[in-house]
Amino acid sequence: MSDLFAAPEPIAPLAELLRPQSINDVIGQAQLLGAGKPLRLAFESGKPHSMILWGPPGVGKTTLARLMARAFDAEFIALSAVLSGVKEIREAVERARAVLASSGRRTILFVDEVHRFNKAQQDAFLPFVEQGLLTFIGATTENPSFEVNRALLSRAAVYVLHGLSSEELGQLFDRSVKKVMPELVFDAQARERLIGYADGDARRLLNLLEFLQTAAAGAKVSTLDGAFVEGAVARSLRQFDKGGDAFYDQISALHKSVRGSNPDASMYWFVRMLDGGADPLYLGRRMVRMAVEDIGLADPRALRMTLDACETYERLGSPEGELALATAVIYLACAAKSNAVYVAYNSARALISNDESRPVPVHLRNAPTRLMKDMGFGKDYRYAHDEPDAFAAGERYLPDGLGDLDWYRPSQRGLEAKIAEKLALLRKRDRDKGA
Repeated sequence: MSDLFAAPEPIAPLAELLRPQSINDVIGQAQLLGAGKPLRLAFESGKPHSMILWGPPGVGKTTLARLMARAFDAEFIALSAVLSGVKEIREAVERARAVLASSGRRTILFVDEVHRFNKAQQDAFLPFVEQGLLTFIGATTENPSFEVNRALLSRAAVYVLHGLSSEELGQLFDRSVKKVMPELVFDAQARERLIGYADGDARRLLNLLEFLQTAAAGAKVSTLDGAFVEGAVARSLRQFDKGGDAFYDQISALHKSVRGSNPDASMYWFVRMLDGGADPLYLGRRMVRMAVEDIGLADPRALRMTLDACETYERLGSPEGELALATAVIYLACAAKSNAVYVAYNSARALISNDESRPVPVHLRNAPTRLMKDMGFGKDYRYAHDEPDAFAAGERYLPDGLGDLDWYRPSQRGLEAKIAEKLALLRKRDRDKGA
């Protein structure tokens, strides 16, 4: 006889029901899990090592950590850097000691959003990682080079995870529908739109499918077309995405409004994202990117103003500090625009990545010793400050054999118009000198 007063069993979300049970079930991350790839080799070695999994949300960071604990028969302890502190770290350490003493099993400590821990909290792991008591696995959506302490970073391998491709999301879609909701039929357009809404995020796709299963039951339909999906998802986006309807679509709209010099649209998307729960400093970081990518030297003040706005927010917090960010948004939208530096940088990267390693010309080399001077290092170098207008017309600064480059092409907007005028004059002087 069933107990009428027993607590009902919680219903696991779809993402949990479909969590892979082995690395062979994982969709995506072939660059890490394919034959002979780093994480595949780590699993096959039977020897866990500390690591940091860096990638966007919903790409399998938690899943891989859990699978590693299972593969190595290790105790699995999960902490969230948002909710935990040094106290929880100490408790995890004591639990790891107890497990080791009682069963001899190792412990994998998984820290989600590790970039949110401060330096002291990150340092608290180090002694126990070095002792071998803990195998540390951190997950982060931020660049660990900037957000993780160097000491911890030096003790952990960094693996970069990618957002799932449309094909990989399609595999997950088909697997999910077949296994959990066979009563529903999605036409090609519905499937395509769901995959597009997911935008590389497996968890988002599963959340959407779960919502649509409920919506279909409420509407008493079993066949879902693109129109049904679009209508249902549009009503639900604010419920499943902290940034409102399609967080990354909104940041794209903000960026494009700034690039398009529309201050009102820029302010609309900025406030819309704040209202949806976006981290103001995340928006600030994106605005710094806009300042260097879309404004650059057309108005160098834009970068400093944006950095100042971020620092002001860090000092004042919400809501006062948000006004500084709003000021920066308006300034960026109204500033002169140029992507000349962005284009020049990408052109340089493209050449350097494929070009040979060319030696530094002898006349540009430093000569701190007599031997180097005797070898001709620095010979015939012309010191620009000793030349008219501090410009050594005709001097060559590129490696021998590399022709003239024309990467940086300043626009005719803002300060870059003056830069363009000056560079044109200097290049003419180079030509006249026969450079």
